Amino acid sequence: MKLVIVSDTHLLHDALGTLSGDVLIHCGDFASADESASDREGIDRWLGQQRFRLILCVGGNHDFELERLVRARESPFVNARLLMDEAIEFEGVKFYGSPWIPELFDYAFVANPTELEQRWAAIPDDTTVLITHSPPRGILDRTSRGRSVGCPALRDRVFDVAPRVHCFGHVHASSGVEQRAGTTFVNASVLGSDRRIANSPRVVEL
Repeated sequence: MKLVIVSDTHLLHDALGTLSGDVLIHCGDFASADESASDREGIDRWLGQQRFRLILCVGGNHDFELERLVRARESPFVNARLLMDEAIEFEGVKFYGSPWIPELFDYAFVANPTELEQRWAAIPDDTTVLITHSPPRGILDRTSRGRSVGCPALRDRVFDVAPRVHCFGHVHASSGVEQRAGTTFVNASVLGSDRRIANSPRVVEL
């Protein structure tokens, strides 16, 4: 199964063109990095142009419109499945998605430490592919100034669950892939620290 993973496209999704594979995963921050502007219909059209059998996504801290729609119990996309603390199985692979981030309390999908522990505790033990917006603390989570900003509670839970893949974004400066304890960690941020496209979509074969 070919997974193609992107994150932090910040309204520059069209520059990626048409992608193809089995499952497309977007780890959040569809909206503008500067003004939190959104183009949900345009994003949905772009998603509909992609050549995949399944498209999954989570929200990010700039995705205020997605958060509003989720709270109103409305489905934001026609062409993708937005995961809100939920699992989906596809051809024997269990995906689980959750958007929450720590600390940035003026942004979307933010939770306090107690809430974060509760959210991560809900990740099923048999998760194969974990999709979050936040990185776990200490893994592909360093900003351009060298600060580690991932979630400590998420790190603890990820090492308990040991999914085959954990993909996320949020920290543009740490885009990359790292292997630890049997898990492939993927920071799929497309934009660099200068908010321009700097990285190609990440591809993982299951």
